[in-house]
Amino acid sequence: MELVSISSMNQTVSVLPRFELAFSLLKSPRYPFHAKTPWEKDVPRFLLKSGNFGDAQGPCDQELKGKSNFSDVNGAGNKVNSSSSENNESEWSQDELETIAALFERRMPPKPGKRQTERPLPLPTPYRKSLPGIPTPKRHIRSSARETLFPRSSFSDQVSKNPEALIRIAQEIAALASESDVSEVLDEWFAFLRKGSLSITIRELGRMGLPKRALQTLCWAQKRHPALFPDDRTLSSAIEILARNGELKIESDLENFLNTASRSVVEAMARGLIGGGNLSLARQLLLLARNKKRTLDPSIHAKLILEAGRTPNGYKLALALLDELGERESLDLKPQDTTSIMKVCIRLGRFDAVESLFNWFKDSGRTASIVMYTTMIYSCYCCKKYKEGMALVWEMEKLNILLDLPAYRVVIRLCVALEDLERAGRYFSRLKEAGFAPTYDIYKDMIKAYTVSGRLAKCRKICKEVEMAGLKFDKETLLFFLKE
Repeated sequence: MELVSISSMNQTVSVLPRFELAFSLLKSPRYPFHAKTPWEKDVPRFLLKSGNFGDAQGPCDQELKGKSNFSDVNGAGNKVNSSSSENNESEWSQDELETIAALFERRMPPKPGKRQTERPLPLPTPYRKSLPGIPTPKRHIRSSARETLFPRSSFSDQVSKNPEALIRIAQEIAALASESDVSEVLDEWFAFLRKGSLSITIRELGRMGLPKRALQTLCWAQKRHPALFPDDRTLSSAIEILARNGELKIESDLENFLNTASRSVVEAMARGLIGGGNLSLARQLLLLARNKKRTLDPSIHAKLILEAGRTPNGYKLALALLDELGERESLDLKPQDTTSIMKVCIRLGRFDAVESLFNWFKDSGRTASIVMYTTMIYSCYCCKKYKEGMALVWEMEKLNILLDLPAYRVVIRLCVALEDLERAGRYFSRLKEAGFAPTYDIYKDMIKAYTVSGRLAKCRKICKEVEMAGLKFDKETLLFFLKE
């Protein structure tokens, strides 16, 4: 029975876990560590303390020692058998030793409770609105960062492109004595001037009322310094100033002028003639341009129509220009020019032209302004199309367009014409809530409406408001009160 137990114990020793035997064999000097492999230079080592390593292997050594002593006491044959079997089981190959050694040189796994730090993502770039690689347009740089670009540019660029410096040149020219020539100032600034720079100087001289100095500046650039001339911008500015002040003597040679001048120069001359009030010569210039098939900007026609429609003497000219403008195939008017022509058409009684211009502007894909809506509503009021006018008022409210004082005045007048006093009263209250002060025309329309409807209490209340506002009734309103 004892032999059976001893053999069973020897089997237990022989089948010890491989890792426990590995620790004991690595500690034994019989199996020294192998040489370092080439890849072990980059692999960080995990250093084990010798005391801990011995402590970890101590129980296994004591157990093996105790069992071998027990076999010596029971018999020498069993000891030989057990030692031979132990040697056979404990022999390790070189590959197994390398594998076991590599286990100790691997990185320690992270603790289960410790979180690994991750690299944060880069911050977003909301300022990058365009695709990378697309350059920024130059017009955006010049408009938004002009002050930033000037210090980095040369001094000549700062002068030739800076309006303040060019206006300063005009002020120095204006400060000269009457017998002095402009060359005294311009010669000092010549090194810093470029083509087109003197156009701002000439315009400033025209604003100061010095057309002769503007002409001298043009002659200086033309005769003495060819590097600054020919230039259409400088020539256009000078011709516009001379035409506006009546200093341009070109009536007899107008046809030859059209043959040689560029479009910008012709338009500048037309603007100068219109601004100077010489409408007949401006009309002649437009007729010659049409005969020679020279297409000018529609704004020239709009300015001429506006100036001709200011007085009854120019209504005939305005009607002719309006017909010519309607015959053009391509019409490209600015919102301000469109509104100006619509106002002149109302004065001329051409309500169909007002409606056509309004519909054309909306069909072009643009949004009409409050001024254009007010003009159209007033046109409906003048031609007694009250329902069409109220439809436009509802359209404005649907578009959430805020009314201004002229719009309130036209809408209240339209409601009074429709005898809709409730709606007129609501708009009158909204006008005061919006912070506007009612004008005398608005007070007058409301008083007449309440007087005709017999609402005398409302009429007295508005009369007190008129007195508190410091306004006085005209004779027509006083006679109306006497009749009622």
